[in-house]
Amino acid sequence: MEKNKLFEKIPMTGVKNIIVVASGKGGVGKSTVAANLAIALARNGMKTALVDADIFGPSIPTMFGLEDARPEVKSENNRELIFPIEKFGIKIISIGFFIDRSQSLIWRGPMASNAVKQLFEDTQWGEVDYMIVDFPPGTSDIQLTTVQKLNLAGAIIVTTPQEIALNDARKASSMFMNPDLKVPILGVVENMSWFTPAAHPEEHYYLFGRGGGAKLAREFDTNLLCQIPLVLEVGEAAEAGRTVFQQTNKTAVEAFETLAGQVMEAVENQKPNK
Repeated sequence: MEKNKLFEKIPMTGVKNIIVVASGKGGVGKSTVAANLAIALARNGMKTALVDADIFGPSIPTMFGLEDARPEVKSENNRELIFPIEKFGIKIISIGFFIDRSQSLIWRGPMASNAVKQLFEDTQWGEVDYMIVDFPPGTSDIQLTTVQKLNLAGAIIVTTPQEIALNDARKASSMFMNPDLKVPILGVVENMSWFTPAAHPEEHYYLFGRGGGAKLAREFDTNLLCQIPLVLEVGEAAEAGRTVFQQTNKTAVEAFETLAGQVMEAVENQKPNK
């Protein structure tokens, strides 16, 4: 009985596909991938939502230039209804909208998990084709609660090419393959794959090693969805609340456009009779 209650799903009426973006460690660009994937999907005409589930280090408000934004909250039938903030055609929600930027959250695991659960349950999403969930790094209560409580279309694993990042990414991947969870891994995104100087666009420098993303994809019998180069403008855009699509670097734009296409195809292939 307790186990059935544990795995009781949150009804996400109107939301068709929920995809979590995960990594084993911080600093691999997971939030950057989640944010720009959501934007690329919206640019493809998809009704898109983005949930910042990184309770202790929310970065999505900064990436979208929404640090001072506050969602509309209405009380109805003894329940608070949250209305997501929209930008670039995306419905966005984050714990960062409800706390001061200088405020640190000192919460135990269950409290953080309940906060994430509320973000999904109490937000008025409307019709959504793709909901992208930016997980915190690692495999904590937040990830476990989300996986147990939502019907997920799949997970995307973000890593950089070096072995130390792969070791942590393996742990994240293993969580989704747990027999009690069984979340499809849609594929691997290799971030910071190489560096190309602006003055020498044909040159590739593999600063963090080479082939790590493809290796991880083979280990878990999934696809390498795309490789994203190390581009200065991507980091600058994130810090300034802009998207890579507002930059002039075509390589980064093409990488995220490729990722969006691959993700949509992978989701369709997961559906019955495919």
